[in-house]
Amino acid sequence: MSKSRNAFVCQNCGATSNRWQGKCDACGAWNSIVEEQAATGIGAGTARKTAPKGRNIAFQSLAATGQEPPRTAIGIAELDRVTGGGLVPGSVILLGGEPGIGKSTLLIQACARLADAGGKVAYISGEEATAQVRMRAERLGLSGAPVRLAAATNVEDIAGTLGSDRYDLVVIDSIQTMWTETIDAAPGTVSQVRGAAQALIRYAKNHDACVILVGHVTKDGQIAGPRVVEHMVDAVMSFDGDAGHHFRILRAMKNRFGPTDEIGVFEMTGKGLAEVGNPSAFFLSGRDATAAGTSVFAGMEGTRPLLVEIQALVAPTALGTPRRAVVGWDQNRLAMVIAVLETHAGVRLGQYDVYLNVAGGMKIVEPAADLAAAAALVSSITGKILPVDAVFFGELGLSGSVRPVVHGGTRMKEAAKLGFAAAVAPPGGSDETAGLRVERTDHIADVVARIAALPGGRKAERRVNDERRPAAPPRRLPQPADEDEAMEGAPF
Repeated sequence: MSKSRNAFVCQNCGATSNRWQGKCDACGAWNSIVEEQAATGIGAGTARKTAPKGRNIAFQSLAATGQEPPRTAIGIAELDRVTGGGLVPGSVILLGGEPGIGKSTLLIQACARLADAGGKVAYISGEEATAQVRMRAERLGLSGAPVRLAAATNVEDIAGTLGSDRYDLVVIDSIQTMWTETIDAAPGTVSQVRGAAQALIRYAKNHDACVILVGHVTKDGQIAGPRVVEHMVDAVMSFDGDAGHHFRILRAMKNRFGPTDEIGVFEMTGKGLAEVGNPSAFFLSGRDATAAGTSVFAGMEGTRPLLVEIQALVAPTALGTPRRAVVGWDQNRLAMVIAVLETHAGVRLGQYDVYLNVAGGMKIVEPAADLAAAAALVSSITGKILPVDAVFFGELGLSGSVRPVVHGGTRMKEAAKLGFAAAVAPPGGSDETAGLRVERTDHIADVVARIAALPGGRKAERRVNDERRPAAPPRRLPQPADEDEAMEGAPF
């Protein structure tokens, strides 16, 4: 029999090497390689001289012969929206989020709501004692819900206990604390996380129970553990939020039984997480419509239209290299928008620091926000206040063209519902919203010209200040050599 050798496994990406080294060659992480004993059990035994004869498997027709599996509605509308309409029997969901963001609170509320509706629910905690979970439930007013509670970390004990009965929902908090006897490694290592997840997935498929696994996240917000776990589960969800804001966003990054990029918005209150039925009004509640450098973006998150405020600040720089800071948007996207404005619209931003922020802590990933970001930048550098009743959406091309985006009618309907009267949109599509004035534009230069024609701005304010200031003796200024040099430093 061959001698088993220990492996050196990276705890960040799961890559395996033959010796220890300070830096992982696969992901570049430092001090993340840990020595682990070779895994034993299913799929990890020594090689046989002759392979065992496999048993025949039964094939089925591709044509659908039965109905769609029934879903179990949790009773929390925002959570049901993200899951695709409810929980599917036999599915496994991986939920990740930063510590203290409210993952356990959300899951306890979901367990209590489903248990009150007649479902059989089990909540297994590997990080907290049962007394701590009871205290949280009592604070939320859920202590009377018939939820079965336990504190355990051994996967074999959990699967054996749950297998004696049928459960509609099982919550494991968290997968990093689980361990299996078939693997000789510390809990939380790559091997243990992979083996424990495989055992719990096998239980869910065999007993038609929905299992939710809570996962930790790394410093950059990614779910910790091997990436193979995300491929093993049926859905991956991220619970995001900011400590400075009360709202939390549940986002589906992968879902085999529903749409991806769907979001659910919650507000953290003293009684737990409350659903936000109208996120657009929630994000625009603190908007300062009288300030320059702000625009309203009509976006889409999954199948839901969402209006958010984009804030821009363009200030003269004292550094050799201007600073570009972005919160809630892609920094490379901002660099592209600045280049398009300078090249095709004559907006000179090379001598200015640029700061862009998506108000409320919302994160935007779709390219339709290009036009709203460009309008906010031009408004900030000129001091022009954009119309308070207008929304912007459209994708910018490298040639300066404004390209069409999907779901234009849905975006404008949401804007009209919240009281907006105008929309600056790319060409194409149908103006389905009655009462909303749609201004079509096919080039960024047209948008810049419209903003420059608005009343007010820094030029008018500077002229008023110059009239109040006492006259100074004339000075002889050096004349520029050509017209290009004369335009240097001007915003347009």
